[in-house]
Amino acid sequence: MSDTAPPAPPAAALPPDARRAVALVVGVVATVAFVALRVAVDIGNRAPFPIDEWWHGLMVASASDPITTLARIPATVGGTIGMIITGIVVILLFLWRRRPWDAATLAAAMVFVVAIGTTLAAVIARVRPADSMAENNATSFPSGHTAVATTVALILALLLRRWYVWVLGACWVLAMMWSRTYLRAHWLSDVTAGMLEGIAVTCLVWCAIEAYRDRRARRRSALASAVTD
Repeated sequence: MSDTAPPAPPAAALPPDARRAVALVVGVVATVAFVALRVAVDIGNRAPFPIDEWWHGLMVASASDPITTLARIPATVGGTIGMIITGIVVILLFLWRRRPWDAATLAAAMVFVVAIGTTLAAVIARVRPADSMAENNATSFPSGHTAVATTVALILALLLRRWYVWVLGACWVLAMMWSRTYLRAHWLSDVTAGMLEGIAVTCLVWCAIEAYRDRRARRRSALASAVTD
């Protein structure tokens, strides 16, 4: 009888993340809700909804110089330059921590959400409130600031798996939605659409990359098993 032990079997591929099914459902629901809202805007000839007018009136009635200064903080930090810098810093941190897939997930989600949102805003050409204290171009729907803020917050929550990241992310998204409507740069339905777009893109991109990583791990496991056999 030989004393040589048989070769150890290759490590099995990691089981799929149990959150993936939930994220997929949330992503699909958010997509449907976003499309429905976009159709409603078209049916309404791109005019604000009654709830938009109501919320806009509340923002106007609560206007003050100190609060306006406060509202400009999320809008500035979450603007184009601010989010590009934030995205690059976070991606570099992931790479430094040897988490290239997480860096790729964040980069892909940000690129997709900006590309989709910018294109739709130009095509829909919804006019901003006439008394906007920020941008005045007719690209109100959806809110790009809110879409990107939602994307970054949700991606970090999914990747880092810490409860406080979820809480901070939710606070950041709500602050951005309030900021953009307080500055009268968007209607309430614009920022709602931006949030839905961010949720949809983030969940679907994360699910797609996780599924690819899972298939890649299974192929490697099968190849290693064939070699040892």
